[in-house]
Amino acid sequence: MGKWGDEVYVMKVGIDRISFYTPAYYLPLDTLAEVRGAEADKFHIGLGQDTMAVPAPDQDIVTLAANAGLPLVEAAGRERIGWVLFATESGVDQSKAAALPCRGLLGLPETCRCVELKEACYGGTAAVRLAEAIVRADPKERVLVLAADVARYDLGSPGEPTQGAGAVAMLVAAEPGILSLDAARGVHTEDIMDFWRPNYREEALAEGRYSTRMYLATLGEAYARYRAAGGAAVRELDRLCFHMPFTKIARKGYSKLAKGDAGVEPSEEEMSGKLDAGTAYNRKTGNTYAACVWEGLVSLLDTDGEDLGGKRVGFFSYGSGCMAEFFSGTVEKGYRGRLFAEAHRAMLEGRTALTYRQYEDIFQYGVPKDGGDHVFAPYRSGAFRLAGVSGHKRKYEAAGE
Repeated sequence: MGKWGDEVYVMKVGIDRISFYTPAYYLPLDTLAEVRGAEADKFHIGLGQDTMAVPAPDQDIVTLAANAGLPLVEAAGRERIGWVLFATESGVDQSKAAALPCRGLLGLPETCRCVELKEACYGGTAAVRLAEAIVRADPKERVLVLAADVARYDLGSPGEPTQGAGAVAMLVAAEPGILSLDAARGVHTEDIMDFWRPNYREEALAEGRYSTRMYLATLGEAYARYRAAGGAAVRELDRLCFHMPFTKIARKGYSKLAKGDAGVEPSEEEMSGKLDAGTAYNRKTGNTYAACVWEGLVSLLDTDGEDLGGKRVGFFSYGSGCMAEFFSGTVEKGYRGRLFAEAHRAMLEGRTALTYRQYEDIFQYGVPKDGGDHVFAPYRSGAFRLAGVSGHKRKYEAAGE
């Protein structure tokens, strides 16, 4: 039982299954540092990043999300999935929800409601919150949340080494098998211009230092409201997952909260124990925007050497523009039997490193916008791929068709 204000939560609601996907290609940041004339430690230590995922020309957010969702729906079953909520800031259509082609690729019921949500990197958390409300209204509902993005910045820009791509799929349900969401949460909303991507640009624009300041400032506001709602002190939380435009910011965020509570700077050992397992995947994929904080949860559950059953995890989700939320959840006992950890490790270990020239060629490729007929050559694109474009319509297919 949990309580939020005057509302008593008797039923557990949260994540019953969770799956992750990232492209089969990556650029080592050592390679980028050499070409850009930068010190590699600026990326590895200063940002906390090692490689960045690079989607092939026949991949977009739809194929990333469908690839993340396939093992989940095969394990959990397609029946009674009544909603598909797709969170992204890399939409492929101004009108049609990316959830619709995903529903078809995944073979989900025709009775699914399919919707797309957007608020920068907070979108995935917004989708989870909406899914939670749907399930609390009708405990028989099961909601598939898909969060997928391709992070792009101009070549040679300060944001370039934080680029990435990936997707997380989550099944939100009553009496979940992986993570139950706590009642307490703290929210901060403010209209700022720290990061934006106009409709006429594929590459994002950002005020990096300002965005970092706002991230940390809104973290403090959201955490204070979480505590006022009955949430645990940060040092009482067993692990934490932060939104990570770069993984080093998780350490800055934890340090701010821990020092603010106790007036004492946390040790490196304390921060490593709370944060390292949750940052392992993000160091390899780069920023995955709406999927990012949830990718951190996948990484934590897959790689932490301790059995986390019964442990409480704190989350900070930040979306530039800006939306911020601090919340927590409790890991369910027996969660390891519901993970796809071995498949995730094999996927990451089996990726192919690109040369800088290959990376730049893919970056410049782009999806044609002339409305003509275009067929895309097959790459290592998982179970689903973007086959081509015809008459301004994207055609998706199962790999090998």
